[in-house]
Amino acid sequence: MCGIMGYIGYRQAQPILLNGLRKLEYRGYDSAGIAVCNGQGITVRKKQGRIEALEQQVASQPLLGTVGIGHTRWATHGKPSDDNSHPHTDQSGAFTVVHNGIIENYLDIRQELIEEGVAFASETDTEVIAHLLAKWYDNDLVAAVKKVAGIIRGAYALAVMCEYEPDKLVVIRYASPLIIGIGAGEKYIGSDIPAILEHTRDVYVLEDGDLAVLTKDSVTLLDVDTSRPVQRELVRIEWDKEQAEKDGFDHYMLKEIHEQPHALRHTMTGRIDEAGGMVVLPELRIRPDELRQVEKIYIVACGTAYHAGLIGKHVFEHLAHIPVEVDVASEFRYRKPLYTPGTLTIVVSQSGETADTLAALREAKRNGSRVLAITNVVGSTIAREADEVMTTNAGPEIAVASTKAYTSQLLAFYLLGIYFAQGKGTIDDQERATLLQALAQLPDQVEAILSHADKLRQFADAIKEEQQLFFIGRGLDHAVCLEGSLKLKEISYIHSEAYAAGELKHGTLALIEEGTRVIALSTQADLHEKMVNNITEVKARGAVVLGIALDDNVELHRSVDDVCLIPGTLPLFTPILSVIPLQLISYYTAAALGNDVDRPRNLAKSVTVE
Repeated sequence: MCGIMGYIGYRQAQPILLNGLRKLEYRGYDSAGIAVCNGQGITVRKKQGRIEALEQQVASQPLLGTVGIGHTRWATHGKPSDDNSHPHTDQSGAFTVVHNGIIENYLDIRQELIEEGVAFASETDTEVIAHLLAKWYDNDLVAAVKKVAGIIRGAYALAVMCEYEPDKLVVIRYASPLIIGIGAGEKYIGSDIPAILEHTRDVYVLEDGDLAVLTKDSVTLLDVDTSRPVQRELVRIEWDKEQAEKDGFDHYMLKEIHEQPHALRHTMTGRIDEAGGMVVLPELRIRPDELRQVEKIYIVACGTAYHAGLIGKHVFEHLAHIPVEVDVASEFRYRKPLYTPGTLTIVVSQSGETADTLAALREAKRNGSRVLAITNVVGSTIAREADEVMTTNAGPEIAVASTKAYTSQLLAFYLLGIYFAQGKGTIDDQERATLLQALAQLPDQVEAILSHADKLRQFADAIKEEQQLFFIGRGLDHAVCLEGSLKLKEISYIHSEAYAAGELKHGTLALIEEGTRVIALSTQADLHEKMVNNITEVKARGAVVLGIALDDNVELHRSVDDVCLIPGTLPLFTPILSVIPLQLISYYTAAALGNDVDRPRNLAKSVTVE
């Protein structure tokens, strides 16, 4: 998730911009830049790497001026580089923009502008905005911004500066956060509260469709579509600086759990053509005829990403009718897998630097397999070395225990599965429309689950003194149980195991005794009756069972001691919803025990050694 900082006032902007960007470092970034207007023109400085590199660049020749915008970039369109860093300008340098989010239709806009003679300086989607502003400007920056907002599609927060109107900044928000800080004779822009907390605690939190015009003495809020004034409450921030980085949450993990609706929307953005009712993955070079030649898929990953791969196996086999094997990366290359000309290897890594997964990628390529990477980090080693890359665009994940990266990986598998299926002709138009409609509902459904978290906090209080706990499920539910068990173990340190419920009688029942806690997932309608029988088996031996099921599954109430209901969706998509309660249970249990939730003992976020 990129960071935006802006300032207009009576002080020099450069140090305020750099300091604000430093306060946003926790969000993660691969480059940084600032632009300052001095009344005569705009000067831009930007640099790949850490903010220190940018500071060194401007140290000898400071940018003078009292109006400016800054940005830390987390690459999505175009590799990390100086040219792809923000801010971006038009060809004349008169219009400067910083942008968080994704412009879905930038390729079409870019091509139109190229045909009109525009020369692009970067690979980014953002640069089209600067050129559009130059094209439509007619002595009114606000009107030009409104015009551009009507052309671009996607999720964005924009801050715009123009040398012809040096006494103002214009910002707009749609599906990407943006705040405005209020000071005496100065105003601030931030993508997050920590950026401006040192200067003011009075902020406007913009909502979708808000356009704001800032001068040093005023803020005017408008509806971008109607130009009518809008009223937003001036909020007083009472958080301390550490709380501010976490948006007021106690831990990064809880913040990231609650960021999942936004992360899912970002993963989806630009990848569904609503008009055509198709999944579009412009970042992939694989041709439709090559899709049809794929006869087998290996999915290779570690830890949480491996669990996502287990869901991916179901997706590809169900939708695209392609046989799939899922392997733990640390074991994959030692078992001498069999490759054929029709073999595709999919590697999954949040960081793109996981050593075992990288080794598996290289082994697959040595054996002639095409490799597709699913990763969250553009420019990572895995992203550079894979033949194809699909980025999840979930934004940086600070907590060691993965949450939003996992659900974004699941969504990436769903999009890939539909993409392959439509290319191979294994689903018809009606089935594809049904799938896409259900996908579009998932972010709102996750928000609905998160709004009722108190019950799960109560369950966590009940299990915090337990020595062991079991997760059981069938089919896709079993794959989710593996992830739920891992989450509980890695941050609460309570021993837990996940079992395919049908395997209970093959040994596991010996561990069930009076008072044993069991979490049972039952979201697959065709397996529900069998799952009820398995729940009855553990109940008969004294287990206390929490059931997790779809909200229309009233029958489960009679079989369990307590139940957590999730919104209804297609059976294939339930893992994105059913894992949310398991994440919350793990978090609340670890927090109740007083553990260091974000940095569990003996673990690291990115495992870069084998």
